[in-house]
Amino acid sequence: MTLDFSFIWTAFKQLVPALPTTLQITVVSVGIGFIIGTFIALSRLFNVPVLSQLGAAYVTFIRGTPMLTHLFLVYFGFSMILDHLSEKYGWSFNSVSIPMIGFAYIAFSITASAYLSEIVRSSIQSVEKGQMEAARAVGMSTSQGLRRIVFPQAFAAALPNLSNTLIAMLHASTLAFIVSVVDINAKAQIVASVNWKFTEAYLAAALLFWIVTIAIERVTGALEKRINVYNRGGVA
Repeated sequence: MTLDFSFIWTAFKQLVPALPTTLQITVVSVGIGFIIGTFIALSRLFNVPVLSQLGAAYVTFIRGTPMLTHLFLVYFGFSMILDHLSEKYGWSFNSVSIPMIGFAYIAFSITASAYLSEIVRSSIQSVEKGQMEAARAVGMSTSQGLRRIVFPQAFAAALPNLSNTLIAMLHASTLAFIVSVVDINAKAQIVASVNWKFTEAYLAAALLFWIVTIAIERVTGALEKRINVYNRGGVA
């Protein structure tokens, strides 16, 4: 068997239009996951009654179960609950009203939030407690100290792990084809089904993922370098 290199390039060009869908899933899931994860991390750090325990249980369960399971639970379980409520209360909105990519958003955001909560929590804990005490000493409230002093330093510490999470979610987005979302992976399968050149199609998909991954690494690397310059007291 020989590779058809010309078809790899042909497949690559046909896969590019599916890139925005993959990026949307990645950015939305990481963005929403970061918000939820930050809330969970803060509730655990400040030992908020009930919420801290629920947050710990949530993180343990999500991190202990496969991402594919989350997708199936959302796709089948959430649909079942929504349809039941819709029928019970006479809503016009039901599971059919949700686009397929919406299920991917929900499931992947749930997965990302559990991992990001641990990243945020460990990053905040890496900032010396004396910094918060100094903020209070000059009259700042807890929220002001967190926003102005702790969070910027925690973000710098979390950036490498945030980059890894973003890349991991980019690659994990290939699971979305299971719920009929045409991402890069699904598009490669469609392209290959025309002439059964699956190896070439998936090599093209791998190349596209590799390019995007390098772009993410370069952007976060430049951002990390710039943040470290300021942290050392230098001038950009």
